[in-house]
Amino acid sequence: MVQAARELLAVRSPLDAELMVSDMVGAWWGRRVRGGDVEQVLGEGLVDYAAKAGTPASLTLLICLAYLGTARQGAKAEGAALAMMESGVARPGWADRVGAVKPTGCYVSRDAYGDQDTVICTFAYRWNGAADNAQDRHALVMVVDYNMSGMARDAWVSSQVDKLIEQARAEAEANPMLLFEEIEPQQARALLESAMRATREPKSPPPVSDSYSAYHAFARSRLKALPPGRKRPAPRHSEAPYSRERRAMLAAEFLSSDAAEHLSDPSAASRCADHIIDYGCEQDFDRPLRVSPTKCETFLLDWLPRKVMLSAAEQEAMPHALAAWVRFAARRTGLPDQGVTATLDAVWEATARFPEAYRDPASYGLDMALLSRLLPDGDLSALARRVFAFPILQGTHGDVDLDTLNPADEADRRILLELDHVGEIDEQHLAWHEEIATRLWEGDPPQLWEAAQRLLDLGHDRHEVLHVLIEIVERIGADPDELAAALDDIADIPDEL
Repeated sequence: MVQAARELLAVRSPLDAELMVSDMVGAWWGRRVRGGDVEQVLGEGLVDYAAKAGTPASLTLLICLAYLGTARQGAKAEGAALAMMESGVARPGWADRVGAVKPTGCYVSRDAYGDQDTVICTFAYRWNGAADNAQDRHALVMVVDYNMSGMARDAWVSSQVDKLIEQARAEAEANPMLLFEEIEPQQARALLESAMRATREPKSPPPVSDSYSAYHAFARSRLKALPPGRKRPAPRHSEAPYSRERRAMLAAEFLSSDAAEHLSDPSAASRCADHIIDYGCEQDFDRPLRVSPTKCETFLLDWLPRKVMLSAAEQEAMPHALAAWVRFAARRTGLPDQGVTATLDAVWEATARFPEAYRDPASYGLDMALLSRLLPDGDLSALARRVFAFPILQGTHGDVDLDTLNPADEADRRILLELDHVGEIDEQHLAWHEEIATRLWEGDPPQLWEAAQRLLDLGHDRHEVLHVLIEIVERIGADPDELAAALDDIADIPDEL
């Protein structure tokens, strides 16, 4: 990277240099390394190495990293760059203008569904304290996807600012499903910083565009040029948080509406409505009334099969209840007819794939009584890790009827673990097994089960894997970030264990 930084000496503007270095440090964005945080191991390591090089190219790289790096990288790079400048190392004439930008406008293009926002923030470099609009004016464009937890999933930079804005405005004027408007810079910053934080949440690798990593450092730094001071604006169609009572009232309104009158099984339809509303509240920023082709398809083919245990009657009723919900919700939100038609088409297309996507829990080879004990919360995604934590749940052991024990109950859980460790009398050891079993039951942290699966895939037996998890949790303690990082680092069982 220090060798590649020689190309910085040939660029003609700070914008080109910033984009080049942002692309460079994007090489490790979203990745993990063993033995520490990637930004410390590689990012700060690059700063240290560039400082030792002492060349004009490494100085230029440090100047850019002082602006584009993390807080720690920026502070180290700035100190190293100042020392090199004091020793007489040369730098390009534009180096003093790196990061010296001023916002000139912020805009957002929204679709009528509320699926995504495309945010445009325009900037110009300061020259003698003012923004030079004639030179290096540019726009940062970021896409916020509300079907992906409001994360930023794409970013790019354009120097054709006027053309970009005119095109976005013209598309909105020609398409009733689009809205384009100017927003306050504070609002843009709050929205995009929140979206970039959501992109860092535990999804590995994050589901972003191929170019996102190259612009991540640039976007993070540009947002700091926007004025702070506002909370993240609520997404389109957002309402106040839904209490359980309010969710029940909304379900009752739906079931008594004209849209639901054709549903033949009121009991199954009621339970389906509860799942639809819960999904909108918990996965979509308290927007149960927001409907779109993508949201409905994700609900029917991805979220339900992973998260919810449906009865046979509910499996039959769900697609029809969802279509009725689309009609009901669209009337409440004013979704254009074009959007209603497209959403209903998507529901019926997904319905054909729903029987294949949703695997009946009874087909797992477990009886429904056992499933109910393992999934009292109906969370299908927890099934595998709970079976791993409590493999002995049926039959008898001595005078203990295992079918009567509830793994969700603390006292019964202890009995099950004692039976799983016959002959082991070390109370402290059993206490640690109970700690791991409880964490696996609750999925806290998610990296615990992910690490266990990696080790099982390598051929290690269950007891070996449990002992590795115990060792990590005991060594790290209660710090959730350190524990998650340590679990992510586990690739195999160390020889000493």
